[in-house]
Amino acid sequence: MLEPTGPLPPEIYWRRRVFAIGALVVALAVVIWLAVTVSRGGDSPDAAAAASTSETTEPATSSASSSSTATGTRASGTASGTRSTEPAPAASGQCADQSLAIKVSVGQPTYQTGEEPVFGIVITNISGAPCTRDMGSGLQRVSVHSLDGGRQLWASTDCFPDGDPDVRTLDRGEQAAFTVTWTGATSQPECAGERVQVPAGAYNVVAQMGSVRSAPEPFNIA
Repeated sequence: MLEPTGPLPPEIYWRRRVFAIGALVVALAVVIWLAVTVSRGGDSPDAAAAASTSETTEPATSSASSSSTATGTRASGTASGTRSTEPAPAASGQCADQSLAIKVSVGQPTYQTGEEPVFGIVITNISGAPCTRDMGSGLQRVSVHSLDGGRQLWASTDCFPDGDPDVRTLDRGEQAAFTVTWTGATSQPECAGERVQVPAGAYNVVAQMGSVRSAPEPFNIA
């Protein structure tokens, strides 16, 4: 459509001027809105509120998680420590040699030739706990020596190396007592050689269990 080339009628002129002013106002409003938006960082009020809520709750969640983790770690450590320090059940075990003491005694200080000396053996648990040991006659060894200890005349295991088991359980400090009777004759390992009556004189007797050996006890044959 062709625009008129002559002067515009007054009503058209004012209509166009009002339109131009309106367009300028709208443009100015848009510019102001953009400026305000940029100054706020580009977030809408809803977005800003959401960001604020996120920043407030995230540290609390993280802190709660850390607290829970730390508590769980401490509980686990405590439980582990309890298991590791819980004492094992005390059970009676084999009496080691070092847990035993042995003592020998003589029925009387002097025996007549032809009499059979009687020796007493006492085995004591000197450890701090109950223990068990087979103390059968084949495991006890009683021997008679010359008074100076240089010569062995007899041993209970020479002719009787085996014996019935005799398992004893001893509390700490408890004792087991045995007696051994000697015929007064000599002996050799495996009961070899001739057995003869020992002459009158002074002798020592010694008792032994494993590696534990008693002090020698003197006696006489008259």
